[in-house]
Amino acid sequence: MTTIPRASADVLVRTNVQAGLLERYITIRQFTQNLVNPLTPEDCTTQSMPDASPTKWHLAHTSWFFETLVLAPNISDYKCFDPAFSVLFNSYYNSLGKQHPRPRRGLLSRPSLERVLQYRQRVDRHMIDLLSESLTLSDEAMAVVEVGLNHEQQHQELILTDIKHLFFCNPLRPAYSENAKPVDGTPAPLGWTMFPEDLRWIGHEVQDHVFAYDNESPRHRVFMPAFEIANRLVTNREYLEFMDDGGYERPELWLSDGWAAVQSEGWDAPMYWEMDHEAWNVFTLGGERGLGLDEPVNHVSYFEADAYARWAGARLPTEAEWETVARDVDVGGNFVDEQHLHPIPMAGSSDGMLQLYGDVWEWTKSGYEPYPGYRAPEGPLGEYNSKFMCSQLVLRGGSCATSRSHLRSTYRNFFPAPARWQFSGFRLCRDSS
Repeated sequence: MTTIPRASADVLVRTNVQAGLLERYITIRQFTQNLVNPLTPEDCTTQSMPDASPTKWHLAHTSWFFETLVLAPNISDYKCFDPAFSVLFNSYYNSLGKQHPRPRRGLLSRPSLERVLQYRQRVDRHMIDLLSESLTLSDEAMAVVEVGLNHEQQHQELILTDIKHLFFCNPLRPAYSENAKPVDGTPAPLGWTMFPEDLRWIGHEVQDHVFAYDNESPRHRVFMPAFEIANRLVTNREYLEFMDDGGYERPELWLSDGWAAVQSEGWDAPMYWEMDHEAWNVFTLGGERGLGLDEPVNHVSYFEADAYARWAGARLPTEAEWETVARDVDVGGNFVDEQHLHPIPMAGSSDGMLQLYGDVWEWTKSGYEPYPGYRAPEGPLGEYNSKFMCSQLVLRGGSCATSRSHLRSTYRNFFPAPARWQFSGFRLCRDSS
């Protein structure tokens, strides 16, 4: 048997990693284009609210990321596509210069969609050339490419959530996809699983060539009292019972800021619900239709999830409790890969924990804070996660707009408590006596 020298083995590993990055780069960038194909240029330019961005901006910003953080530092004679793009499509990286104000991204009628697509094509050509050249990239550069690919997957999800809000604001209520149709199913009965008091490990365990964001580390121990957690997500049918019992009219159920939001925003139902002749309709990426009672409730804020949990005599799980439950569950469920583009009922009455991944991001009661011993990365990527570790709540598990390959049990998403335009829902938890 021939023994491969250690140096040659290292070269082989690095070559295989780089080849894998190239394959994933092509696949992920093409998937973004597939998401945009149903849209018109006008769809891609409009901004419906300050929290959302035009699709054209998403297309340009993800290309700006690769150009600025990968191509320019690794190609000695690289010339950027357009110097103005360094400001127009920088999101929040202060270390990389000025940014166009987020609430005014919809005013960027120029550059045209055509020019932005030309920008993407040029960045793609250079990235493919760079990733195709054997051993040209350092481990550090390949790590940035990996961040960029996961970053693009986050913006794929944002393209869908932002277009959904835009189309809901359009009085014609257009459908993004005619293939996004209702799915039948009967949820399993609500059940509870008890986890005993224990000292548990939480967070990502660093492994070679296994990606996780910096905010998922360091791995650390958490003392966890005994708790019980629901086997599935709360459904529309169950949420309607809360509404029918005056849930939006009872201040005792709400946190102070939540009650203020109910009054100032006029909330009386989840986002995208509308009453039509004494029946609820819901707007989806497949257009308007009748509310699916057995679907997981979604497009609710943290405030609404918390109020429901109080009404139900329960609470929301902590992110450590959620991760404890999900650690040994395979990542599977209703993701963007399935093209339903909407939460679906969990059919059957199988045992175990259901819908931990996909369908809706699950609100937890945990504030988005650094783990013990956390240190932000040096350089621009130190701004990616760390500076948002204040006034946000953690969500777990992914949604019907998330790619399956993007998730793991340690993944931490985060949004402010009033946010509702994301596919966000919840499951119940309670202390175990």
